[in-house]
Amino acid sequence: MLRLSKLTDYAVVVLIRLGDCIRAGEDCVQTSPGIASATGVPEPTVAKVLKALATASLVTSQRGARGGYRLSRPLDEVTVADVIGAIDGPIALTACVDGGGGGCDVGNICAVKGRWDLVNDAIRLALTEISLADMRAASVPLAFRVPAPISASAAE
Repeated sequence: MLRLSKLTDYAVVVLIRLGDCIRAGEDCVQTSPGIASATGVPEPTVAKVLKALATASLVTSQRGARGGYRLSRPLDEVTVADVIGAIDGPIALTACVDGGGGGCDVGNICAVKGRWDLVNDAIRLALTEISLADMRAASVPLAFRVPAPISASAAE
């Protein structure tokens, strides 16, 4: 089963909350406790997510009495792949794909070595085509490119 972590799910919620203040014309600097209160995500979790998002430059932090966090760019410029990368690291279905960061005990005799890259690339492409603005407007059909099938000879 392919499943995102809870932290990635919470990161999307937090980022959409930060984006909603822009739509509402509010002060777009929000505190971790304020985001937690508005979203229902526990404050320690919001703080952890915001730290990772700041490290990935998806949000910026502002210190001081009027401090907090704000988006680094609009939600339509932040993709689901960006969020996954910020929280969970590179998108990698198996340890042996590009970005998987690991090896395999049977890699030298594996019949599908290198073949998972095709699947991994298709999923990565799909996730880069969906922005958080698309996620916010869930009732709007998502339109993203599906990669053309690759012939068996091209995959080898």
